[in-house]
Amino acid sequence: MVSPVKTADVVIADADLWTADLLVQLVRDVWPAARIEKFSDGRSALTQCKRRLPKLVIADGDLPVMDGLDLLREVRRLAPASSLPFILITDRLDASSVRAARPLAPSAYLAKPFNAEQLRQRLSGLLGTVQQKSVEKIPRAATLSLHLEASRLGGQGAPLLTEVRDAVIQRLNSKECDLRELEQLFIRDPQITARLIAAANSAAQHHGAPCQTLAQALSRLGQARTLNLVLGMALQRNARLSDERLSTLALEVWQQAQGSAELSHWLADDLKLDGELCYTAGLLHNIGELALLRSLQNWLDAGGELSEEEIRDAFASRSAGFGSALRMQWRLPLSLRELIAAYYMLSQGVFSREALVLNLTRLIMQTPPDIPLTSLRDERCVRLLRLDISVLGRVPRPAAITC
Repeated sequence: MVSPVKTADVVIADADLWTADLLVQLVRDVWPAARIEKFSDGRSALTQCKRRLPKLVIADGDLPVMDGLDLLREVRRLAPASSLPFILITDRLDASSVRAARPLAPSAYLAKPFNAEQLRQRLSGLLGTVQQKSVEKIPRAATLSLHLEASRLGGQGAPLLTEVRDAVIQRLNSKECDLRELEQLFIRDPQITARLIAAANSAAQHHGAPCQTLAQALSRLGQARTLNLVLGMALQRNARLSDERLSTLALEVWQQAQGSAELSHWLADDLKLDGELCYTAGLLHNIGELALLRSLQNWLDAGGELSEEEIRDAFASRSAGFGSALRMQWRLPLSLRELIAAYYMLSQGVFSREALVLNLTRLIMQTPPDIPLTSLRDERCVRLLRLDISVLGRVPRPAAITC
C-alpha cells in the first residue's frame, strides 16, 4: 500500500517542455520549497506516483504511452480523490469525455489553452500559499567560477526589462487584448523576445518556416499561450535584479541592445531589407551579458560575495560564452544566430545583406560621437553593401535613438 510522504511533492506530466516549465513556475510561486518531478509520458508519471505518493499531480490529457485520463484513473486506485488533488488539462471538452472524467473526481478539468493566472490561483487554494521563499544555498566547496559555469549550462537567461507580471495578469483577464498590443508590450525586452521565438520554434509548435521575429512568434503561439509563457518568466526567481550594481549595469546593456535594434532596423529599412529581422538580431546580440548579470544576482542571493572587480572580470570573460550557450540551448533558428554572430564578426563565407547591416550597426555603435560616420567608408561591410556615403551622413546616431 502506498502511503503519503511528509515532504511536499508535485508530479507534472506534460510532453511539451515549454508548458511543463510554465507549470513548474506556477507551482513554485505558490509553494517555493516543493519538490517537483516532470515527466513527458503518463506511464513514467504513474511509476513515480507509485514510488512516492505526491501532494499534487498536474497532467496533460494527451500524454503518450498513457494519456492523462488513464493516469488519473490509475492514480485514483492509489489514493482517493479527497487525499490527492489531480489537475487535468485537456482539449477534450465533448460531453462523453467530461462524463468519463467526472467519476474520477479531478480537482480541476481545464480546457486548453488554460489561463495561467487562474491556474495559479487554483493552485494556491489547493496547496496553500507558503510565504517564505526558498533560496538555494551555496555548497561549501562552490566558487564563483563553478557557479557561473553551471549557470551558463543551465540556460536560465536574462532578467526582464520591466515588471510585466501585473500587465500580463490584466491581459489574461481581459477579452480585448490582441497580438499587436502584445507585440508593443514585449518588443523591447530581449528575454521575452528570445524565449517566445524559441517556444514558437519548438517541436510542439513547429510547422512551416522558422519564426525569427517577435511578430512571427506571437502569430504562431497565439494570445493565450504567449501570455502564459510570459507570466511563467515573470514568476521566476530573479526575473528582476535587486542588487543596485547589477541593475545599473543591466540598464546600460539594455540601452545598448535597444539602440542596436533601432539602428539596425533603420539601416535595413533604408536599404529595403528585412527590418524586423535586423531589429531582432540587434536586440538579442548581448543577451549573454544580461544572463550573466542574472547569474551573479543568483550568487548573491545564495549567500555569496561579489566585488566590483569580480563583476568586471566576469562581465569581460564570460558574457560571450553565456550568449552562445543560450542561443544553442534555446534552439533559435540558425539564420537568426548567424545574424547575431555577424554583429561581432563577418565570416569568410557567404552571408546576407542583413548580416552586413548587423556588422555595420556594431561599428556605428562603437564610433565616438565626435567622429563622423563617414570615417567608416572603407570598412568591409560598407564596401560589400555598396553603401552610398550619404547614407552614413543620415544615420541617426545612437544618442538620438529612442531607448
